[in-house]
Amino acid sequence: MNLGKKGEILACEFLREAGLILVEKNFRLRFGEVDLIMQEGETLVFVEVKYRSSQAFGGSLAAVTRKKQQKIKLVAEVYIQRFAEPPTVRFDVVGISPQGSGFRFEWVKGAFE
Repeated sequence: MNLGKKGEILACEFLREAGLILVEKNFRLRFGEVDLIMQEGETLVFVEVKYRSSQAFGGSLAAVTRKKQQKIKLVAEVYIQRFAEPPTVRFDVVGISPQGSGFRFEWVKGAFE
């Protein structure tokens, strides 16, 4: 299993333990992908997961560039078109890095709009 998939599995478990409900994994279009789509109350949460083995080069959260954010927003717009009444949405980032024998999670709610 590659690190990206492992990170997505870890992030999904982490978010489910925090009370979010998984709606969809790896929603893909030709121009982009959203790693996880979760539900928190009435809010639909689009989650970008970044796994980094070290904090060099800014760590996992720094890897979500403005260009990446734009792609995620475009994919989210297409996904939201499925709804008769658009839901409240939020864009989160979950950064994961190894720490000791486990993992360190950094969850940024509303990381970008």
